[in-house]
Amino acid sequence: MRFFKRGPKDEGAHDNETTGDASVAVEELDPEDEERTEAALERTKKSWFGNIAGIFSRGDIDEELWQELEELLIGADAGVETTEKILDQVRERVASERIKDAQDAEEILKQALVDLLRAPEGKGKLWTEGGARTDIPKPAVILVLGVNGTGKTTTIAKIAHAYKAEGRLAVIAAADTFRAAAIDQLKAWGQRVGADVIAHKEGADPAAVVFDALSAAQSRDADVVIIDTAGRLHTKFNLMEELSKLRRIIERKQPDAPHEVLLVLDATIGQNALLQAEAFTKAAEVTSVCLTKLDGTSKGGIVFSIADQMGIPVRLVGTGENPEDLAPFAPEAFVGALFR
Repeated sequence: MRFFKRGPKDEGAHDNETTGDASVAVEELDPEDEERTEAALERTKKSWFGNIAGIFSRGDIDEELWQELEELLIGADAGVETTEKILDQVRERVASERIKDAQDAEEILKQALVDLLRAPEGKGKLWTEGGARTDIPKPAVILVLGVNGTGKTTTIAKIAHAYKAEGRLAVIAAADTFRAAAIDQLKAWGQRVGADVIAHKEGADPAAVVFDALSAAQSRDADVVIIDTAGRLHTKFNLMEELSKLRRIIERKQPDAPHEVLLVLDATIGQNALLQAEAFTKAAEVTSVCLTKLDGTSKGGIVFSIADQMGIPVRLVGTGENPEDLAPFAPEAFVGALFR
């Protein structure tokens, strides 16, 4: 996975510039990322979306086709409202363009799915479909949210690994101090992927951890700070208060940060992921989603529901358990893999 678009003067490793390009080009997948994404979607392809391709291969466009398509999309966790929106768009185009060939209708469906995934307006400053940004100050700050068990800790390690693979210096802030295991896991992952982990004792003030991590990153001229946060607090009010406090600390140290607020969601829990997304978006200005455990579900359609119902772009997908198993999310490649 490439987090940087290299220019002619950027073929080397970590430098001492005061600004850096800390964005991932999400439109283009290199062959390895494309292969990982397609492999992760294998279960979904063999079940729901394989059946969708099957109904279009029959050749007839009739009411039975639309009914089957509706059932399959809902079954793949696309959600009722999102499914209705997709079907309305496809049926309208098929009617207006007087399309008779089912394979042509399938192409319209694919385009509708791609358009749906591209619709959310990205508010983050690191990961955009338009390509790399060059005006991100160092260090880039990524605030990572998510319920315990979604793969949040592993995702943080994978992001750090991706930066390290590009020759960049990553600092991880172990700010989930409510759970001792989270601190220990991050320390272990940090050693594994070669990232500095700033941690305090269990029960310490998370804001103090963040402050120290940002200070360490600045003194070490790090390229990115990745901040873990508590996956579960007693009430939504506590969650909102804690995240607000962390943001104040971040903005005090770096007024334009965080540059990305990444919500980690587990693809295997289906529509429940929407409930989690709703809770966190109310507590923080989420700018992007990483969908994890895509290889562990046959219902990859949840990605369409997230983009449509929450209006948050999916930027990254977890494709396995290894440090390198993280891919940028490219709508055309994703939809193409589902139908291939």
